[in-house]
Amino acid sequence: MCSIGTNKPKDMEKKDGILTKNGVSFLIPFVMLTACFALWGFANDVTSPMVKAFSKIFRMSVTEGAFVQVAFYLGYFVMAFPAAIFIQKYSFKAGVMIGLGLYAIGALLFIPAKMTGIYFPFLIAYFIMTCGLSFLETSCNPYIYCMGSEDTATRRLNLAQAFNPMGCLAGMYVAMEYVQARMSPMDTSTRKTLTEAQFNIIRDYDLDILIQPYVYIGAAVVLLLVLIRVTTMPKHGDTHSVKKLSTSIRELYNITNYREGVIAQFFYIGAQVMCWTFIIQYGTHIFMDEGMEEKAAEILSQKYNILALAFFTVSRFICTWFLKYIQPGRLLMILAVIASCATAGVILFTDRNGLYCLVAISATMSLMFPTIYGTALRGVGENVKVGGAGLIMSIIGGSVFPPLQAAIIDMKVSWFGLPPTNVSFVLVLICFVVVAAYGHRAYIRHNITHNYIE
Repeated sequence: MCSIGTNKPKDMEKKDGILTKNGVSFLIPFVMLTACFALWGFANDVTSPMVKAFSKIFRMSVTEGAFVQVAFYLGYFVMAFPAAIFIQKYSFKAGVMIGLGLYAIGALLFIPAKMTGIYFPFLIAYFIMTCGLSFLETSCNPYIYCMGSEDTATRRLNLAQAFNPMGCLAGMYVAMEYVQARMSPMDTSTRKTLTEAQFNIIRDYDLDILIQPYVYIGAAVVLLLVLIRVTTMPKHGDTHSVKKLSTSIRELYNITNYREGVIAQFFYIGAQVMCWTFIIQYGTHIFMDEGMEEKAAEILSQKYNILALAFFTVSRFICTWFLKYIQPGRLLMILAVIASCATAGVILFTDRNGLYCLVAISATMSLMFPTIYGTALRGVGENVKVGGAGLIMSIIGGSVFPPLQAAIIDMKVSWFGLPPTNVSFVLVLICFVVVAAYGHRAYIRHNITHNYIE
């Protein structure tokens, strides 16, 4: 069991750092796990641009293309609690290995999916892959959380998560340079005029390119799986609990801070996925209005997406440093308020200023996932594994919100003369307001508890 809320002698307390506990260093297992963080970041952000790519390849609407994200994030939702039950019975290491195995299988299934030449098998491959990612996140996040004292847990999670956007950047770069740039330059309207035979030739050519990143990353995941298998990982946090799952869920539900944290995480993930998925549509609309061709507009939009991830990456390290001086709930609230203001700019501006605001949002998001995660788990005691699973399940927000945003775009909803893509970001604004409210309430609860203890 993770040593949450336990008392240690003063001299032992001094030995605990962000990656040490009771004088024992967790540096090597930390490095191994942060490789997993980077790998699932790659999967997330090589996939987001595929919404637009699949829409073009299969001549579908934006809404149909968004089912890539539905399948992707549905795996997180379905597998989170089974993963928690598994690691509660076995170990964090076993959970990581199962996660990497499913990740590799899903990625390699892109080969037979391509051979079918139809859309649905790709959705199955995405689903299996993200069942693996769910196992990984359900195992790695609480494992990192337990590698030291609870006081440094949020900082530790932010440090580990700082390597996630590095994987994200790699995924976006690969999507831009090795998928979008190499696909057929034929635009969407021209593709719709092709005969069936012509369509099949172009489709197969593009799918050959699209599956390559997934095949290579599948091979890399297999290699990491072997390395972790032969590495001795600490058993800290792997004490088995005899408590029933229903009991743990009931106890967690009765903790207001945890319950609200799951809700906040649901809305945050929705905001993140919408911003990084629809920046392509948003930028493409702006650049085509400026007279650019569709393919060039898409590639330039992806460059802005990479810039957003660069801000996200740098900001993660900066915000981790700020956590030494600012209480996590307060910093979360401040950043969510800034994100809300930037989202208002995305909605109201109809030129590149709106795109600049959309890029800026990523800097504010860098802190949110690990901070909500760490804050929500404070005080859950031995329910940390099940609690972590509930927070991973909330990633289903990434499956719920993008289709809603895509529907607004496809239905051409326009308010006060604003383009439908702009209007669709009202959903993002709502999400950030919810996150800001949770940050404020968590900060108030922290102060009440702190003052009570003093």
